Amino acid sequence: MRDVFFFENMLTPKIIIIVYWLMLASAIFGGIAGIFSGEIIAGTIALIFGVVGARIFCELLIVAFKMNEALQDIRSK
Repeated sequence: MRDVFFFENMLTPKIIIIVYWLMLASAIFGGIAGIFSGEIIAGTIALIFGVVGARIFCELLIVAFKMNEALQDIRSK
């Protein structure tokens, strides 16, 4: 608990994983809803780009936090 309160360990990367799963579920649900509403091509495109876009967005956020951790390691040496 001390790591969280004194910012020695970042909490956000753990939250990003939860956000990723929520974005993934909403992209899948939205794509399937589009397919069943008659927009088969638009639903399929939304499904594919939603899943890939969610992954890329969350990976970019995680990379930013990994860079922060690497800089902290360099600073502590």
